[in-house]
Amino acid sequence: MNLHPVTTKIFQAHEDLYSFIRSNVKKLRDSSILAVTSKIVALSEGRVAIAKDAAQKARIIRKESEWAIPAKYAWLTLKDGIIMANAGIDDSNANGKLILLPKNSFDAANKLHKKLRAHYKIKNLGVVITDSHVRPNRSGIIGIALGYAGFQGIKDYRGSSDIFGRKMKITQLNIADSIATACVLVMGEGREHRPLAIVEDAPVKFTNRVDKKELLIEMKDDMYWPIFRPHSGRGQVKIAKPKRNS
Repeated sequence: MNLHPVTTKIFQAHEDLYSFIRSNVKKLRDSSILAVTSKIVALSEGRVAIAKDAAQKARIIRKESEWAIPAKYAWLTLKDGIIMANAGIDDSNANGKLILLPKNSFDAANKLHKKLRAHYKIKNLGVVITDSHVRPNRSGIIGIALGYAGFQGIKDYRGSSDIFGRKMKITQLNIADSIATACVLVMGEGREHRPLAIVEDAPVKFTNRVDKKELLIEMKDDMYWPIFRPHSGRGQVKIAKPKRNS
């Protein structure tokens, strides 16, 4: 698998995302995947807010979340079926503003998939909307796919045998998030100016029909559910500034 980050100018709010991609990506090979950071997708949709203080920021986070728990450094929230910090709201590289998540990352990926496939005149194309993400008990961020189009997001090993003939009962490979993580690695999180990345020769199955729920697990079936269950009621969450260690 080969990854090629694309360096661009700063993307502006309400700028046309399709035109921006065409001007920065002159060619795409058939069976490529284009990674697009969620930040520029959100900016193209005008998903920007201003918070004058921490309390107002907390209210915005709360409004964007299904539920929220005050935690160290941030709010731990449920947004679009995913546990994430601050409902995905980001103030880095935002010039004093807050950038929210896209309205619907799967729809955004699907629209780009259709337009770009026609523009580059290719049969197979994947599009993945990426964001940074943290995992329990692990330092640093990795990538996550908020939405994608053009390829299957999961490879199911259940029912197949391992190298010793043992039937696999649970294992599924999360392809979409794995690709997003690889792209976030080369796109960077600082001053790199790389909101796009091209993936070639990825081990994926291309398809024009994507199941938006194939990566999601019902909360009651998730192994982390015992941690979040006491806080899952929206009314139980108190809006307050998260505490920091001194």
